[in-house]
Amino acid sequence: MLAVVIIVSPAVLFFVWMLSLSLKYEVDNAAYPPILIPEHFAWQNYAAVFESNRFPRFFMNSLIVTGTATLLGLIVGVPAGYGIARMKATRSAIIILIARMTPGLSYLIPLFLLFQWLGLMGTLWPQIIIHLVITVPIIIWIMIGYFETTPPELEEAATIDGASRWQVFRHVALPIAKPGVTVAFILAVIFSWNNFVFGIVLAGRETRTLPVAVYNMISFEQLSWGPLAAAALIVTLPVLLLTVFAQRQIVAGLTAGAVKGG
Repeated sequence: MLAVVIIVSPAVLFFVWMLSLSLKYEVDNAAYPPILIPEHFAWQNYAAVFESNRFPRFFMNSLIVTGTATLLGLIVGVPAGYGIARMKATRSAIIILIARMTPGLSYLIPLFLLFQWLGLMGTLWPQIIIHLVITVPIIIWIMIGYFETTPPELEEAATIDGASRWQVFRHVALPIAKPGVTVAFILAVIFSWNNFVFGIVLAGRETRTLPVAVYNMISFEQLSWGPLAAAALIVTLPVLLLTVFAQRQIVAGLTAGAVKGG
């Protein structure tokens, strides 16, 4: 319990401080000693975010990129995780893990040149495609752990009854692994939604995602902490709510591979 409190406390304090910044005028944000609860709340900081930075459009861009990348990741990753788990392809699993651990900058420049050559720059497709590098390894790795915990006897019985491998996967393995699919979906959404590096390089003026939009609020002329904090909270809120409501499923997904029997 103490370890959980130690881990959670900095995150809670950070959220409270960001909320305080977003609700204060610049005079209060620059005051010393710092003011946590102001006398008057600056609600216009949130209004300024939506009015001057086209956040609704950027929100839709993030929704399209994250949703499409997650959906395609599930279509590719769930069958791949099943195949690796049933074939006990340890080397393939290690390659997937290495792909997840590889820094994004190592393949961002070659893909940028490829997208430019294909004429895709200025659209959302470069971000959707490159986000698959995030979603697919996460989904495969989680699904490997889930499929390894499902009893193979059920699949063997379906095979004896004349079901094909695809029918076994679709009607036997996939329904059992629905909790794993849910966890993979949640984690893929979280990592894709928060990605900044890919967006800052591949996004154009009209194809920015929310993390890039927040970054573009920083300028050399003036830094307004109130609207910046409000924008950061707006970006964080969907993922934060998703994490809070699905924390049990996330923990179960991360520990699934550690509870299977010999």
